[in-house]
Amino acid sequence: MTLETRRTFMKKAGFSAIAAAGLVNLNPRALGANERVLLALVGAQNRGMQVAEDAIEQGAIIKTLCDIDLKIIREKSEKIAALQKQAVQGTQKFEDVLNDKEIDAVILATPDHWHAIHTIQACQVGKDVYVEKPLCHTIYEGQQMVAAARKYKRVVQVGTQRRSMPFLQSAVEYVASGKLGRICLMKAWMCQVRGDLGNPPDEPVPDGVDYDTWLGPAPKRPFNKLRFHYNWRFFWDYCNSEQGNQGIHMLDLCMWAMQKIRNKVRVLPTSVSGHGGIYWLKDAKEVPDTQVVTYDFGDWMLTWELHSFQHHAPLEGVGTGIAFHGSDGSLLLTRDGWKVMFKDGKEGPSERSSKDSHIRPFLDCMKTRGLPNCDVEVGRISTLICHLGNIQYHVGRDLRFDPETETFGDDKEANTYLTKEYREPFVLPEV
Repeated sequence: MTLETRRTFMKKAGFSAIAAAGLVNLNPRALGANERVLLALVGAQNRGMQVAEDAIEQGAIIKTLCDIDLKIIREKSEKIAALQKQAVQGTQKFEDVLNDKEIDAVILATPDHWHAIHTIQACQVGKDVYVEKPLCHTIYEGQQMVAAARKYKRVVQVGTQRRSMPFLQSAVEYVASGKLGRICLMKAWMCQVRGDLGNPPDEPVPDGVDYDTWLGPAPKRPFNKLRFHYNWRFFWDYCNSEQGNQGIHMLDLCMWAMQKIRNKVRVLPTSVSGHGGIYWLKDAKEVPDTQVVTYDFGDWMLTWELHSFQHHAPLEGVGTGIAFHGSDGSLLLTRDGWKVMFKDGKEGPSERSSKDSHIRPFLDCMKTRGLPNCDVEVGRISTLICHLGNIQYHVGRDLRFDPETETFGDDKEANTYLTKEYREPFVLPEV
C-alpha cells in the first residue's frame, strides 16, 4: 500500500501555511499522522458526500474527487477541502484515479450500472474499494466482483451501513439465539410516497457534463434530466428498482439473521414468487411503485412489500420495518430500535437505536487486510436477493432458483437476466 505523509501531501497541495499554523486537526480515532489513507471519491452527489464526510471524520484524506459533472466537482471540492483543511484534486476521468499510485482506495458512489466495472478496475490496479449499495447491476457482475477482490487480494466493503449499527447487531444476535422459537417468517417492507416525476422532454446535455461516460455501459439515448442526478434510480438501464435502492437495507438485515442462524454467508432461496406494477402515478418512471415478493428458503419464508403511494396506513404500525416471527415470539425492528413480544402477550427485551461509522471497519481492514463487516460477498448475497425479486417482476411468474449454480436451471427466459449487454467500450473487465 502506498501511503503519503501528512507533511508531503500538504506541501504538494499548497497547504504548508495551514500546517505551520497548526490548523489541521486529527480525529482522536484517526490513523497516525504518517499513516493517513488517501482516498478518491467517485460520484459526489448525495450518499457519496455522506461517506466522504465519514471518512474525513475517521482521519482519512480525500485526495481526488472524480465526477462527470464539473459543477459537482467545483461545489463538492470546496466543501471537502473545508472539512479536511486540505485541498482536493478534481477530475472527470476515472482513469486519472486508477493511474494515481498514491491513492490507496476508492469510494464508489456512482449509479448502480457502473459499480462492477469501476470495482474490478480498481482491484486490478491494487486499490481497495468501498462501493455503495446495491453492489451490482446483475447477478453475474456480483460474482465477478467477488472474484476480483479475492484474486487481487483487495478489501472491498459494501455500503449497507446498518451492519455497523450496534443496536442492529444485537437485534440479529437475539433473532439467532433461538429465544423466539422456530423462525417461520421474516418480513421487510417500506411505505412511502414518491412524488410525480412527470414526463419532461429530452434536452441538450448541460454544460460541463460528460454524458457519454455517465451512460457508460447503458444504451445510448438523449439526455433527460429524469435519468440523471438521483432520479436515475427509477429507470432499469441504471438501477435495481426500489428493492435495490432502499429495500436492500431491510433485506440485508433479514439475510444477516439467516446467516447467523445457519452459520454461513451463502444463504439463498429455492423459489421466488410475487406481483408488482405501476399502479399509482403514470409518470416517466419504469420501476414498480407497488410490489410484494415472497422467497422460500426451505426453513422459513421471507417477504418484501413496497408501497410507494402511501404511508398513512403503515404495516405493523411502522412505515419502514422488519419483523421476525417465531413460534414463541416476534421481534419488530425499526429505525428507532427493536422490541420483542412473546406469544403470551408479554413484552420482551428492547433496545433503542444507535449508530457507528461504517467506513471505520473498512479503514481498519485496509491495515489488517482482514474482511470488513460487510465484505463484498456479504453484499453480493443481499444484492442477489434484490435481483431475484426484480427478475421475477420482469418475467411476471413464479421462478425456481438453484442455489448451487445460481441460475434458474433450464428456464431460458429467466436466465437472460443473469447478465446484460454492455455498450462499447464500457465493457466488464475480465477477471
